[in-house]
Amino acid sequence: MKSVECSGVKCRHWTLEQWRRVLWSDQSRFSVWKSDGRVWVWWLPGERYLSDCIVPSVKFGGGGIMVWACFSGVGIFVVGIGFFSLCFLMTSLGGQFSAKRLTDSPFTVRTEVLGGVESRGVLRKISDMLEVIMKRMDSLSKLEHVNDSRPKLEYLGADQSIQPAGLVERIQAIAQNVSNMAVRVEQIFQNSMAASRVVREGTSGQCDVPRDPHFPDCPGKVDWMRSRWTSDPCYAFYGVDGSDCSFLIYLSEVEWFCPPLAWRNHSSPPVLQKNPPKRQAAFRTDLSALLDQVGTGKESLSFMKRRIRRLASQWATAAHRLDIKLRRSWREQKKILVHVGFLTEESGDVFSPKVLKGGPLGEMVQWADILTALYVLGHNLKISISVKELQGFLGVPPGRGSCPLTGPLPFDLIYTDYHGLQQMKQHMGLSLKKHKCHIRVIDTFGTEPAYNHEEYATLHGYRTNWGYWNLNSRQYMTMFPHTPDNSFMGFVSEELNETEKRNIQENKVKNMAVVYGKEASMWKGKEKFLQILHRYMEVHGTVYYETQRPPEVPAFVKNHGLLPQQELQQLLRKAKLFIGFGFPYEGPAPLEAIANGCIYLQPKFHPPHSSLNHEFFRGKPTSREVSSQHPYAEQYIGQPHVMTVDYNNSEEFETAVREIMRTKVEPYLPYEYTCEGMLERVHAYIQHQDFCSIEAPFPPANASRVWPGGLFTLLPNSTLLGWAANSTVPPCWPPLSALRLTVSKEGQSCVEACQTSGLVCEPAFFRFINNKEALIKLEIQCEVVELEVNHIFPAFSVARHECGLQKESLLFSCAGFSAKYRRICPCRDFRKGQVALCRDCL
Repeated sequence: MKSVECSGVKCRHWTLEQWRRVLWSDQSRFSVWKSDGRVWVWWLPGERYLSDCIVPSVKFGGGGIMVWACFSGVGIFVVGIGFFSLCFLMTSLGGQFSAKRLTDSPFTVRTEVLGGVESRGVLRKISDMLEVIMKRMDSLSKLEHVNDSRPKLEYLGADQSIQPAGLVERIQAIAQNVSNMAVRVEQIFQNSMAASRVVREGTSGQCDVPRDPHFPDCPGKVDWMRSRWTSDPCYAFYGVDGSDCSFLIYLSEVEWFCPPLAWRNHSSPPVLQKNPPKRQAAFRTDLSALLDQVGTGKESLSFMKRRIRRLASQWATAAHRLDIKLRRSWREQKKILVHVGFLTEESGDVFSPKVLKGGPLGEMVQWADILTALYVLGHNLKISISVKELQGFLGVPPGRGSCPLTGPLPFDLIYTDYHGLQQMKQHMGLSLKKHKCHIRVIDTFGTEPAYNHEEYATLHGYRTNWGYWNLNSRQYMTMFPHTPDNSFMGFVSEELNETEKRNIQENKVKNMAVVYGKEASMWKGKEKFLQILHRYMEVHGTVYYETQRPPEVPAFVKNHGLLPQQELQQLLRKAKLFIGFGFPYEGPAPLEAIANGCIYLQPKFHPPHSSLNHEFFRGKPTSREVSSQHPYAEQYIGQPHVMTVDYNNSEEFETAVREIMRTKVEPYLPYEYTCEGMLERVHAYIQHQDFCSIEAPFPPANASRVWPGGLFTLLPNSTLLGWAANSTVPPCWPPLSALRLTVSKEGQSCVEACQTSGLVCEPAFFRFINNKEALIKLEIQCEVVELEVNHIFPAFSVARHECGLQKESLLFSCAGFSAKYRRICPCRDFRKGQVALCRDCL
């Protein structure tokens, strides 16, 4: 090291650029020397020295990089360490990348690059250096308590220096990250060297690209690898080094496009991983561990944790009840990953900033309840709210997601959303197709089969920004049971005991209405019917505002501002009416109001809103028509708790308000939205839904004869067909005893046809009725029977005497309809208050 000096200058007031000029200048009188592995900087006599100011110096490649930091400005030290590590890594590794071919990616790690001793140990040197610094931190950190007059160094023009609080923890985090990077690089090196040894053992003839009819894609994949293997570092991680041998090894042993190589050592049988013993799932009532797992740092997470705490006692009571109902039967504990994609920074996390500003909370309500239900049921739960956590939990190879997982999926089930599904596709590569049967997609509005089948959606105009994932339609889980093709997940509302119900009845204010609308924009254009409502009732609002009352809210409205959940509950317990403006669609608030003894008044839509005529639904993977703001409340609850009227008809609206004032109702909550109801439903799904097993049609769709004994029989006192008692019953859930076979009208979907008979359409039963036996038993005249890819089939045309059976199982659809066809519809019964489950489903 050379010494330089500076004099006559108040160095303690220098900027970062001035420090750089001094340290790298030969003409300053500034003392610098190396001692005890550190570089010390001193002032001239008469000036106080810069105590505890260290300049670590690391030499490599014949040169040196000097990174300084001073503990009187300890925040700079943290930044310096991070900058030093980055420069060190990029200079040591990046400089060596310059020797690669022009076609190589800058992310490529080649065997010859990693072969040098210096390159192999570069990250370890950084890690070791950080450990030395950590050992000296204990004594140096005491300086933060010393009250002296040391100046604070400026950092990039900042007026204040960063205080030393949490410094040790930050450096520990940096050291851990560098250590992890070192391990990853060492893994890549070892894999690459192993591949090189294998290649050297073979001959060029042994690595000729095979032309095997059983592996027709192999030559094309090799050609792709030759030109693109540097596009993702994961290929180098698995030993690919640019040679044909490494390509063939990868494509035959990691992926499955090429045949096994004869000269590779396949003599030893593969080691079969033993399945761990099954563990019993026991109900949990203490939610403290779940709250710790949810984490902190986002307002959305804080909201979810507050909700979990508030409902904790109700979940505990529900768990006890369900345990008794299930006769304390043995349940297998599942390993479950919950990846909340819409809360990740990579998806934009648009919800968290709006939690305290009147933004939508429905998704966070549902996710909080899903997490709680899975935890209370006793399953082994992992929670991810970042892509980094997702990668770590899944064990994906380092890189950009082009390579598949080589080991088994570490989870039995994965709950995510559309954002999370896209992130999994990016980071799991080909593995997503292999493991997607384990995925459950939380999907607020539902996805119909015609939108879910990628090729069919593209060819027939159903392709949107969502959908097209080729999942079983029941893998999509909705907030309300509006789409029988999907599974109904739901959420919970707070359940009142008898004492609370009596208190509500006694304290109701008969002329008090609360408006469903937290954002000022929802109030625009609503003055006409609000004036009518004001004649009869005192109108209250909960509209968010920061400084001034929103002008959209009429002066006669008593606005409480955005209320915490508990205060909103108290307001609803006093109110007689909860009135909707038409938006938001299908949220949780109306159920909470009805559960607190309010009558819910909502607008009827003429014509019904859908993706064909309304901007909000445009692009959503469903053609469902929404007849009111909350179709579930209209259909499954109804009067006297719910009234649906035309707001554009002033006389009809005023009549409804007068009737509401005369009507007395008790608090009501459907069982399926209680904690017990949700636990029961989720338990049934986990225990019985299996989308990984191959379901063969039974009987074959093109069977040309009646099966022995017949599959269907006319049910007593009914026009419907059921499954014959003497027929073979293949494994199925729901059980075939719940099957009811019927025919729709022309232009009617199976959803509507089943509802007409007081039943629900069951997509799991389609494969049992998609055959000629069903057509014969229904006495349908068919001159032609076609097997076709069409989301309307099985169906028949009365006019043309043509019948169609379904060729693609992913297109079995309850929602599909056509004016030219009558549908063959599989319906089932359901339990009162639990539409997702049949009577024998639990």
